[in-house]
Amino acid sequence: MNAPSNVTPVLDVRAISKRFGGVKAVNNVSLTVMPGEIVSLIGPNGAGKTTTFNLISGVLPPSEGQIFLHGKDTAGLKSSEFARAGIGRTFQNLALFRQGTVVENLLVGRHIHFDYTLLESLAFWGRPRREEITAREKVERIIEFLEIEELRDKPVSQLAYGQQKRVELGRALACEPSLLLLDEIVAGMNREEKEDIARFTLDIRDEFGIAVLMIEHDMQVVMDLSDRVYVLDFGQLIAHGSPAQVAADPKVLAAYLGEEEASHV
Repeated sequence: MNAPSNVTPVLDVRAISKRFGGVKAVNNVSLTVMPGEIVSLIGPNGAGKTTTFNLISGVLPPSEGQIFLHGKDTAGLKSSEFARAGIGRTFQNLALFRQGTVVENLLVGRHIHFDYTLLESLAFWGRPRREEITAREKVERIIEFLEIEELRDKPVSQLAYGQQKRVELGRALACEPSLLLLDEIVAGMNREEKEDIARFTLDIRDEFGIAVLMIEHDMQVVMDLSDRVYVLDFGQLIAHGSPAQVAADPKVLAAYLGEEEASHV
């Protein structure tokens, strides 16, 4: 999907680096995500993918470089402000409240949109009541979208792994992001579950208008869903292009896919 050249990127990462002591985990990485795009960031273990996500989502500050969200520099934003700026994220290791129900976990994602005082919340009238009603309506829409209506009142601890992944995705959607970061969303899933998540990801873009940047090791998912792919190795970008271009790049074949695996993509 090619956006017009005059359209502002949802995400514009310019030459970011991150040092941990004497080690550069991310080195001079630049990438963009345009409106309506699904973009993948791939690479072998230890390539710097999750660190890059942590920089983009404000978990870590970059040592060098700039990150723009809808054309606005994110420098100076507190980590808690990135969600309000439009970034939603899932995590490689599930970060759910296991004893909470599905509805309660999704409502957590709505908290960034609550705007009332402690005194108002105690009275639970006026603005707090209106915002609570809106939050529950948004959550019910997400539950329907993710086809988990029968799970809505179950504790997350009682759900199968693939169902928990849907709840994690739902909580990220509840933030109403303009950019969704998916960190290995299909890891550990069977084929049917992967197909469901792939369908949801396409619908998230098409129905909700949310751009997607994903880290993924499943190359079939990457090739099927991505408009563009960036490849990291040892913290540096070594390739960028369409899925077909990346799959055929000799540097990618050597660093990540391997000749045999790439031949099946």
